[in-house]
Amino acid sequence: MFWYFVKLLILLPLVGGMAFGALWLWRKYQPGMMVGQSDRSLKVLEALPMGTFGKLAVVEFEGKKILLSVTRGKIEKIAEGDPYRAR
Repeated sequence: MFWYFVKLLILLPLVGGMAFGALWLWRKYQPGMMVGQSDRSLKVLEALPMGTFGKLAVVEFEGKKILLSVTRGKIEKIAEGDPYRAR
C-alpha cells in the first residue's frame, strides 16, 4: 500500500504537468495560426477568443482586411476594412 502512494505522489504531478504543457502548446500554436502564411491568398492576421466557443478573427483576402465572427456553427462577416486607409 505504501508503494501505491509513492507512485501516486510521483506520477500525479507528472501527468498534470504534461496535460498543462500540452494545452499551453495547443493554445500557443493553434492550427491556422502558424508562421508560413506568406505565400497564401488568405491570411489569418489575428484571432481573439470571445467566450467559450466564439472568436473574432481578422483575415486578409485579396488585399482587403475582413473582420469575422467565428462560432461552432457559423462564420459571419462583421466588417470590411481598406488596408490603404491611414491608421
